[in-house]
This record gives sequence, structure tokens and C-alpha cells, in this order.
Amino acid sequence: MRWTAFAWESASRAFNNRPTFTGLVVVLAASSGGGLVAYADSQPDQPQGFKKKKVVVLGTGWAGTTFLRNLDSKLYDVQVISPRNYFAFTPLLPSVTCGTVEPRSVVEPIRRILEKKGGDFKFWEAECFKIDPANKKIHCRSNVGTNLDGNGEFLVDYDYLVVAVGARSNTFNTPGVTENCHFLKEVEDAQKIRRSVMDCFEKASLPYLNEEERKKNLHFVVVGGGPTGVEFAAELHDFVTEDLSKLYPSIQHLVKISLIEAADHILTMFDKRITNFAEDKFGRDGIDVKTGYKVVKVSKDAITMQNPATGDIAVPYGMAVWSTGIGTRPFVVDFMKQIGQANRRVLATDEWLRVRECDDVYAVGDCATINQRRVMEDISEIFRVADKDKSGTLTVKEIQDILEDIYVRYPQVKLYMKSKQMNGIADLIRTGKGDTEKESVDLSIEEFKKALSLVDSQVKNLPATAQVAAQQGQYLATCFNKMQAAEENPEGPIRIRGEGRHRFNPFRYRHLGQFAPLGGEQTAAQLPGDWVSIGHSSQWLWYSVYATKQISWRTRALVISDWGRRFIFGRDSSGI
Repeated sequence: MRWTAFAWESASRAFNNRPTFTGLVVVLAASSGGGLVAYADSQPDQPQGFKKKKVVVLGTGWAGTTFLRNLDSKLYDVQVISPRNYFAFTPLLPSVTCGTVEPRSVVEPIRRILEKKGGDFKFWEAECFKIDPANKKIHCRSNVGTNLDGNGEFLVDYDYLVVAVGARSNTFNTPGVTENCHFLKEVEDAQKIRRSVMDCFEKASLPYLNEEERKKNLHFVVVGGGPTGVEFAAELHDFVTEDLSKLYPSIQHLVKISLIEAADHILTMFDKRITNFAEDKFGRDGIDVKTGYKVVKVSKDAITMQNPATGDIAVPYGMAVWSTGIGTRPFVVDFMKQIGQANRRVLATDEWLRVRECDDVYAVGDCATINQRRVMEDISEIFRVADKDKSGTLTVKEIQDILEDIYVRYPQVKLYMKSKQMNGIADLIRTGKGDTEKESVDLSIEEFKKALSLVDSQVKNLPATAQVAAQQGQYLATCFNKMQAAEENPEGPIRIRGEGRHRFNPFRYRHLGQFAPLGGEQTAAQLPGDWVSIGHSSQWLWYSVYATKQISWRTRALVISDWGRRFIFGRDSSGI
């Protein structure tokens, strides 16, 4: 999961309308590195009969770690379980692959983070391999020790569960990918790639190889033209031209880097200006960008790709990196089957991050997506709530009285009006009924449906990025911190189906921009407001943001020192 934000802020206030938390709370926080489990026993009641909650956090990725850092530890007993005992700043993994940044510079021990928070925090290195929602139990397995049965397994009870265990690389069932390609999701992946790059150069330097064999070993293939694939290709090109060309002068002219993308362009989620600049720059740098090609098979010696114009093409390679998307973890797939979501790609939640079809379970991060409620699903209920005088028709004024609550509950309404350059609700209603200049104009239920019939076209899924996961983690912590107060004074929108208000506003993602480092000390930046910057100045902006967003002063100092070392001494080419 990449950090593509310029900076992130607190997410919108929100949560769900469930009773006050009692007993155990479990949070599976988003983790690009896998699931995480936490557990806690009962503690003495708080003053005035308030029982201190038990929070179990599964995962030490962006959502989980952000949640822990923002949670008020005085209010809860917290236990964390994860298969890795550190947080990794995953946006810098492409830099780790080529020695620009060292692996330990981008990780922070989770125990150090918990120690700084204080309060009742515990950590266990283990992973969740099964969720039993019927009995509210989590099955865990230790990676570092065994129990009396020798399998290291144990059970964790929960009252509330928040699943956000990240995701794994998606191979799309392409033959040979798992066996022959590198992935770039974890620190360990970056270390393996770094060793593989150096092995390719050392093999190509052996005296008994012919030129064709040397070319094969020095052909580096990157599958996937998204931000991670593009950034790795750029980092590798800089490593080769700035450092390895001096160490391997006799073979440096044989190096080839290929970037394969199934779509018509790379960086399709960016502005077209950035996409065009990136493709032109890679062309000038000698990086072979192959768009419109789909990889159908990967063998030990060759990658087979398909194009409608050329058919199947088999290309020999020395090292391949697969970066084409994310998939759901196996135990989450099993969990989805249990709760009737077997046909979905990831867990579906509502706007309060509650897993649908499953009580007391929440999900955040890459393992889940928010299934935004459609206006047309509730159109009759919205009409009923707005029609306070029970006349069977609505005026513009009656709609305006609940308009803010509609905007909060159904943000696609406001997005649709903005996309159509509408000045207000009167413009929207005009699509259902001609003249709405006067507040007294009546609108029937059918005309109301017609006016709102197209607004759901603005519903979009959130991207699987560190920025989204971090905002969700912060949002969730905020809700936990003021849960008791929100019980007494709900602050969310009017309940369209039911009475009163929701305790919190729904989660709202605020996009703060994204970067695409393109090598040669040039970066493309796309920020809110259609502001695009490309070049050396954006690279320094990238340095500033990534340094600022480090999780501790220790990692901040290490990353900055690594950048300084690279400027002065170059990248390290040792095979470790």
C-alpha cells in the first residue's frame, strides 16, 4: 500500500449507532503486512459504573498503527497481535530495493510506539487464521513459539471486532507468477529484490557467458504501470545509471528495463499531464514501456505477454517484479463466505465501517471497501422524513430543511450537483419539475425520484492507499475516544430509517494529493484543486512530505541521513 498523500488530516467524525461498548473490543487494523490480533481480560469498572473497554488490535500497518497512536489509552485496555513486530513506512519500499534507503530506516518497532503511548497496551507476535463470528472468537497462531500441543494456536474472545488486516499481492491466477516473480508489499520483499538485482549483475559478469545470456540476466521486467511499479522502475534506472554503471562498465550497456501495463497508459489514476510526461521521460531514459500488453504466463526463463495486434510474445528476463494490484487474504475470504459476501472482492462495510451482514464486526484498510448507501434505496423514506406536514408533496423549503443531513448521509448528492455545476437544490429539483423558483412549488414522490435518479452515479470506491487506511484509523480512534459522550449527544445526521440521529457522522475520506517519483530527481505531484507540478521542485516537496510523515524522530533522522549518504557516497551495491 503506497502513501500517495501530500499530508493527511483527521477523517470526518463518524461511527455506528450501536449500544455503548462493554467488555471486549477487537480491532483488526489495516496492515499491508498481514493480520493482527489482540486480546484483553476484564478490568475494574471506571467511576460512575463506566466499564473500561478491552481493545484488541489485529495488524500493525497504516490503519492499525494510526489507530493506536490516536487512541486515548486511559479509556481502554489494549492488546495488539501481529505477525510482524514493527510498523513499515511502505511508500519508501521502492527506495529500499536499490539501497537509496536502508530497511531499518523505514521501520519502527511496535513496542516502542506502544511504550510512548503509555496506558494498558500489550503486544503478541501472532496472526489470525480464522474468525468465528457466531461464537465471537478469533483463532490465532504464534509465529515464534508453540503451546503445549506444539502448534502455537490460541483463541481470543471478542465483543466487537474491526477487521483491517491489509491485503496480499494479486496474481490474477496467472501461471508461474508466484514461483518466479518478486512482489513489493513488505520490507522482506524489498530486501529480496535488492539481492536479486545484484545477483543478476554478478551472473552477467561471469566469464563463460555469451552476450545473449548476459542480456537475459540484465533484463529487468516490471509488471504493472501503477504508482509502485513506476516508482520501482525509476529507482532501478537511477541505481543502474548512477551507481552500477561505474562498477560494471563492461556490461552496463546490456541493461534493459521493461515496464508492462495492460491498460493503454501508465499511471491511469493521475492527471493526463502526468501520464504523458512519465511516458515521455521513460522513453528518453531508455525504459521500454509496453502498454496494452497482458502477461499470461511467467516461466523461469521467459515472460509471455499478449497483445491483440501481435499475439503472444515470449521475452527472456533476468528478474521480474509483479505489481498489478491487491488480493484478499485467505482467512478473510473464508470469513466473507460465512457472512454471505462470497461473491465480493473485499469485505463490504457501511459508512460507519461496520461489516455488512455481520453484527459487531468492523473493517478498515485494504481488506475492505465502504459500500455507500444509494439514495434510490431510501428515496421513499427521505420523502417521508422531509414531508413534515404529511401533504404528500414537497416544497423546496421542506427539502432545504433536511438538506444538510442528506449531504452528510448521501455525499453523492453534493458531488452530483457540483459535477453538473448546479447552484443549489432548486437546480437539482428542476430536473424533476420545470419551475422551482418559488418555495411553494409542490413536488410529488415521482418527481422527487426523477430529480434524484442520477445522483448515485457519483458513488465511487476508495483507493487502496496508505492515505485512506491512515484516515480510517484516525477516524476510528476519534470515535472510540468520545464514544460515551456520543451516546448521550448524537452528532450524526438524521436517521432516515428510524428515529433520532446517528451517533457520529459517517466516515468521509479527504483526498490530499499524490506523488509519482519518476527518477532523475524529478517527481510528479497532483494536489487538490487540479494543481499539478512536475520536475525537480516537486522532488524536494516529496522529500519534505515523506520526511515529515515518518512515524518517529528516529526514522525521520535515519531516512534523511540515508538520502544525504546517497547524495555524497552513492548507493550501496553489496548483496545483503
